[in-house]
Amino acid sequence: MALGKRNDPYLGFNFLVEIEGLVLGGFSEVTGLGVEIDVQAFREGGVNEYMRQIPGGAKYPSNLVLKRGLTDNDALWNWQRDVVRGRIQRRNGSVVLRDARGDEQWRWNFQNAYPVKWHGPDLKGGSAEIANETLELVHEGLVDG
Repeated sequence: MALGKRNDPYLGFNFLVEIEGLVLGGFSEVTGLGVEIDVQAFREGGVNEYMRQIPGGAKYPSNLVLKRGLTDNDALWNWQRDVVRGRIQRRNGSVVLRDARGDEQWRWNFQNAYPVKWHGPDLKGGSAEIANETLELVHEGLVDG
C-alpha cells in the first residue's frame, strides 16, 4: 500500500440485492450473511495437554433476511406465494456492497435460495412511516461468482 493512501472501511448503507441477475428495488437492510466451520475435537494418543481441533464442514447458520419498502414490484411476493402453493423455485442471487462512487467492491453470492418467511408492513393510522416488507430466504451457501 502506498504511503499516505487511506484505506477506509466501506459504509454499510450502499448496497443492492440481485436475484437471478435482476435488481429487485432498493433494500433498507440485509442480515444473515455468515458462515461457520464445524470443529471436531479429538484426543491424540500420548498428548494430554490439549485436544486436536479438526475443521469439519461449513454451515450457514442464518437465513438471509431482506427488508425493503413495499412497492408496486410484486416479484418477491409472488415468489413466496409460489412456495406456499408447493411450487419451489430455487434461485441464485447476490448481495453487492458498493463504495461511495457506486462502484461494486464486494459481492456475496448465495445459491439455491427460496423464501421461507414473509412479513408484511405494520400499518398504523396517523403514521408517516414507510410500509416495509421482510423476506427471509434459506440458501445452500455463499459461493464464488
